[in-house]
Amino acid sequence: MSADVENKTFNTVDFTKESFLKGNYENCSFNSCLFSECDLSGTTLADCKFESCDLTMTKVKKASLKGVEFTNCKMLGMRFDECNPFLLSFEFTKCILNLSSFYGLKLKNIRFDECKLQDVDFTESDLTNAAFKACDLTRAIFNNTVLDGADFRTAENYSLDPENNRINKARFKIDGVIGLLDKYNIRIE
Repeated sequence: MSADVENKTFNTVDFTKESFLKGNYENCSFNSCLFSECDLSGTTLADCKFESCDLTMTKVKKASLKGVEFTNCKMLGMRFDECNPFLLSFEFTKCILNLSSFYGLKLKNIRFDECKLQDVDFTESDLTNAAFKACDLTRAIFNNTVLDGADFRTAENYSLDPENNRINKARFKIDGVIGLLDKYNIRIE
């Protein structure tokens, strides 16, 4: 059974107990809903908003996420790299995305505002003009990542190797430049 849902608001629904119907959701809002370990694989979410939801370990294999906004959501271990890459676009505000993967995705102009991105994998992603506003990037992995024009000026705890990533015209605050020198194991005093 599949659903075609438009302009609907879901408030405090526990989808771990009440099954989530796969299908197409457009202009829907999910407020304080629990999706932890749910399977949204193959679902299309277009111009949807998730606020204060728990999506920890939610499966999104071949899910289409187009213009999706996540605010104040807990999203531990999400495998965004398994989403359908066609027209993939989303933004995150005040979300916890620790241990998630964006491996190999094209996410030009993506916005992360005040997010925890600890241990997140951005390997081989295209993050051209990405914004990491006031984000914690502790142990985030940047390897062979395109970061041209990316904004790290208010980000914290990032470590990336300029020799293994493209950082043309990326922006950093002067005291954050140490995160570009970590591999050299030097002390700057």
